[in-house]
Amino acid sequence: MKALIPVFFLGLFTTAEAQTIKFVTEEYPPYNFSTENGPSGAAVDQVKLIMERLKLPYTIEVLPWARAIMLAETDPASCVFTTGHDAERDRKFQWVEPLLVDHMVMVRHANSNIAPSSLEDAHKYTIGTQREDFSAAYLVEHGFPKIDYAANLDSSLKKLIAGRVDLLMTSEKTFESMRTEGKPVEAALVLEGKLYGIACHRDFPRETVAKMRHELDRLIGNGTQDQIFKQYGLAPNASLQAEK
Repeated sequence: MKALIPVFFLGLFTTAEAQTIKFVTEEYPPYNFSTENGPSGAAVDQVKLIMERLKLPYTIEVLPWARAIMLAETDPASCVFTTGHDAERDRKFQWVEPLLVDHMVMVRHANSNIAPSSLEDAHKYTIGTQREDFSAAYLVEHGFPKIDYAANLDSSLKKLIAGRVDLLMTSEKTFESMRTEGKPVEAALVLEGKLYGIACHRDFPRETVAKMRHELDRLIGNGTQDQIFKQYGLAPNASLQAEK
């Protein structure tokens, strides 16, 4: 098996690490989530197809988001997804994108009359998000004074439904999935479009990153990515490409 490992791995990883690329993600349906048969989701399926084409050994593990992104920052064999790409994160990772292009949206309980007219108007409300999540960084960057942090999306959603937070920050595609599942939520404020991808450690082999990018481009170009989104009840990326 070792003879099959490309030369660029050697000297960077230990022998054990060289045999496996470690992908980490979080519970964030419909993109990544646990099932009895292992990780699944619209982003997970793309990662699996990329790695099947590259024929390199890999694992995918679902973890709390803070731990997942920490591993990608500290372990040269690790990549984390589905990761929002912003200025702060840009310099920390090498990127394979887009796994999706999406708007962010502030979501309210269906029985709520909360209706912020602007981002500034939303500052008076308590906003739910997840620790180390892209949306959390966005809220901090834009000066939100009342941010409620949870370990995962499910906890944030439960707080919203219970009235413990006023609004929940998430992606538009995730919001659409919530509605499809019958969750009592409504869009309160739609924000700008964002790019999400695979974020690999800065010392992860650049040749492998380039090959992963090539395979993701192929999935997008031949329509496979949009077919995956359709399987999970999501709108295709194509409609959002012009907004990147």
